[in-house]
Amino acid sequence: MRHGEPLVEERFNGGPGLDAAVNIKSASKSVISALVGMAIERGVLEGTGQPVLSELSAYAPADADPRLRQVTVGNLLSMRAGLERTSGDNYGRWVSSENWVRYALSRPFVEEPGGRMLYSTGSTHLLSAMLTEASGRSTWALAQEWLAEPLGVVIPRWERDPQGIYLGGNQMAMSPRAMAAFGELYRNGGAAGGEQVLPAEWVERSWTPATRSPWSGESYGYGWFIGEVRGHLVYYAWGYGGQMIFVVPDLAMTVVMTSSTDVERGSDHLGALRRLLKDGIVPAAERGGQTG
Repeated sequence: MRHGEPLVEERFNGGPGLDAAVNIKSASKSVISALVGMAIERGVLEGTGQPVLSELSAYAPADADPRLRQVTVGNLLSMRAGLERTSGDNYGRWVSSENWVRYALSRPFVEEPGGRMLYSTGSTHLLSAMLTEASGRSTWALAQEWLAEPLGVVIPRWERDPQGIYLGGNQMAMSPRAMAAFGELYRNGGAAGGEQVLPAEWVERSWTPATRSPWSGESYGYGWFIGEVRGHLVYYAWGYGGQMIFVVPDLAMTVVMTSSTDVERGSDHLGALRRLLKDGIVPAAERGGQTG
């Protein structure tokens, strides 16, 4: 999309239609971040300095490490909780546990709260649990009212943990067009359809580097990665297998890519998507100029 208008829409290899909801995997972490920003604006959550145990103390282990009381909403959003990761090789054990929130809170500290980035879906699931506890409503219900309805998109129900809390940061489904609408929301400073859906300050804060990815070396804010393509800042949501929302503000551009979720491991598929953006889409936008 350029200046809010779709320029190219294409599906390949018999994939789902552009209005068909597909699993966006960890790109949903960016959606959870948006919901947290909306919750803070509405007074449901206190702010990024709010301790996780202010809402989830009932889930904490009896012999909890004292540092657990130092972990804040901002630490969870920026993947700097310090707790052992529940992603990667640890993911299966986590989602096989009887209580995902308690399991995530009981992980040992391998870093101080606010330290280096430890990418973990457990962190965003704790945010989903905080939203549920603080509001008395499900994360899906909040997503419907606060995000899907204002944007005119559909976010179907997705996976829940054994306690009924919607999984924060994985398995959410959105269509490519819905993903584009979400990207455009951020590109437009939180505004959509003449309404301020998300505080502009939250967009700015989400796109402010808080840490750095140990894999790509690129920065990470609140649920968004931050990189550069041909001298242009690019903010992107990234889901396993190649579920991507790229926002390039100075080219007035949002680019969405979805992929089969079984192609990333051991392949260069993600690299191919990045090259498509770098070598094809961004140069085309540059040639088109600011009005193209």
